[in-house]
Amino acid sequence: MHDSHDNGPKVFGIVAEYDDPDAVLKAAKLAYAEGYREMDAYSPFPVHGLAEALGMHKTRLPWFTLAAGLTGAATGFLLQYIGNVWHYPYDIGGKQVFSWPMYLPITFEATILFAAFTTGFAMIFLNGLPMPYHAMFNAKNFDRATSDRFFLCIETKDRKFDAHKTREFLQRLQPKPLDVSEVSE
Repeated sequence: MHDSHDNGPKVFGIVAEYDDPDAVLKAAKLAYAEGYREMDAYSPFPVHGLAEALGMHKTRLPWFTLAAGLTGAATGFLLQYIGNVWHYPYDIGGKQVFSWPMYLPITFEATILFAAFTTGFAMIFLNGLPMPYHAMFNAKNFDRATSDRFFLCIETKDRKFDAHKTREFLQRLQPKPLDVSEVSE
């Protein structure tokens, strides 16, 4: 990580502030084309194409959901099978002991239950939550990220990051950002 000063606070990154979603989208595309990879954008609402412009990869969350759903289906089915076929194999009304169609509602509900809870908890874990503090909270005007401002931050952990060159790059972008500033950790 690069420091702005030897004894000063550590720098998290350089942030550019915009008042238009198209401007931050264009800036993210230009920054990615320039070779920056460790960056993030902050917006009061979803901006179509911004995740792709930042080079974000696909998430593993669907695989967790699939595994949990299959586990839930197997669990729901096996619990009924063990109870009805192994432990209490009663012949009721001449019906066969293993009548699988009656297992489907519980199997379906267990699938949904396991998948939903796993998705919720995995999403929280993969997003690094809870996160009561983030360095971007120190950015100038960042409180407006929830109302009317858009921010693009290039982080110091980027291999191409150089405090002076990165600041100049962000200031040269067209459209011009409202402000370019350093964010300390």
